[in-house]
Amino acid sequence: MTRVGFLGLGIMGKAMAENLIKAGFDVTVWNRNAEKTTELVVLGAKQGTSPKSVAAHCDITFAMVSDPAAALAICQGPEGVAAGIGEGRGYIDMSTVDDSTSQMIADAITNAGGRFLEAPVSGTKKPAEDGTLIILAAGDKTLYDEALPAFDVMGKMSPFLGEVGQGASMKLVVNMMMGGMLSIFSEGMSLGQKAGLDGEKILEVIAAGAIANPMFKGKGAMLLAEDYTVSFPLKHMQKDMRLAVALGDKLNLSLPTAATANEAFKQAKKAGFSDEDIAAVYKTVQ
Repeated sequence: MTRVGFLGLGIMGKAMAENLIKAGFDVTVWNRNAEKTTELVVLGAKQGTSPKSVAAHCDITFAMVSDPAAALAICQGPEGVAAGIGEGRGYIDMSTVDDSTSQMIADAITNAGGRFLEAPVSGTKKPAEDGTLIILAAGDKTLYDEALPAFDVMGKMSPFLGEVGQGASMKLVVNMMMGGMLSIFSEGMSLGQKAGLDGEKILEVIAAGAIANPMFKGKGAMLLAEDYTVSFPLKHMQKDMRLAVALGDKLNLSLPTAATANEAFKQAKKAGFSDEDIAAVYKTVQ
């Protein structure tokens, strides 16, 4: 049985690790706040003492943390993953970071003798719980092949996208479009209701037409109920929008719509909605 490590047990990571445990994997978990490991240890996971110890013990170690700074922090330093990896073991970072950060992590891991795969995911809390994430993998193909059984537990689709950086770029493209869609959706819902239209009727019309999609259906219900229970924290979407716009700058590509949507999410953060669901961007438009 492949020994699997899992670092980072937030909204996404906890659900993903739990699915691996329930599928019978030998899982060792670690989280900066150790209290978050308790439920998973009860389910059968072992508790690691540091990213280094987990990487040294496990054949493949997965990580799912909040941003580039956190991803670098658990990889680097005397207690980081790179310090424990060695001997051809594998490290798979499933966090959403930019391509430059991903390459820095890849270099640290490979220089330490390990193998690296970036594998950010498309999907939020419910797909993580249901094991229906889309996993965007790039990097070491041998590690990808070995990780497929775990990917099949955590996701419904896991394409191999090539060299390190391609997975990160794909995730930023997807989330940039999602953020832009949610921003204009919020404006449309606000405009319609200000004009006297019934919110449910707006959603019915959208659902019947060419712009129907699962996000509008799910987030639309949240907007009307004023229920912003977190599935994807707004602060993380703003981070992804910022990274996407920065990638456009790096590639000398103008992204005016994404830049405007990024400003909407920045405004929502400033208004105090950082830790609410991404749907809370709607509150800045109302």
